[in-house]
Amino acid sequence: MSPSSSFDSHDVILAATRHWLTRAVIGLNLCPFAKAVHVKNQIRYAISEATDLEGVLIDLEVELKTLVEADPAEIDTTLLILPQALADFLEYNDCLFFADRMLKQLRLAGELQIASFHPQYQFEGSEADDIENYTNRAPYPVLHLLREASIERAVEAFPDAEAIYERNQETLRRLGLAGWEKWMSEPAGE
Repeated sequence: MSPSSSFDSHDVILAATRHWLTRAVIGLNLCPFAKAVHVKNQIRYAISEATDLEGVLIDLEVELKTLVEADPAEIDTTLLILPQALADFLEYNDCLFFADRMLKQLRLAGELQIASFHPQYQFEGSEADDIENYTNRAPYPVLHLLREASIERAVEAFPDAEAIYERNQETLRRLGLAGWEKWMSEPAGE
């Protein structure tokens, strides 16, 4: 997958994000809960035009309200894709602080949560090129808005949910960087 570009069209952005979701997240089973909402077309893909933190937060507020007001059978989760903002991972990480504050200010903490994905994602204590970071690397910065109730149902259905993180890291260690690049270069079987 090519690195993100502020000049990518919405079609390119959407295609790259869907490829990542189907090939990495679902294809490698990094999130065992993702396939069901994908198959049922319950994922909202919102592409932000924001170019800075302020714009991202404005779009985030709109998407949080849209998700909480939507019928879960129609929209169960939202991927807010940020192709023109927060390319720097540290800036993106700072945004997560403000995103969490927004959840609390909107009184949505406990109802919604935000997961984070970024092209340069790096877990604390890891090196930038550690393969384990790829569990959270997406083609563009993404704020994944999730319903707490959906997470709770998924966790009940998946008895060993707390082991997902470790299993994902082991999957990527086995695959290695060359294996990851080969896997991601192949078409997704949607």
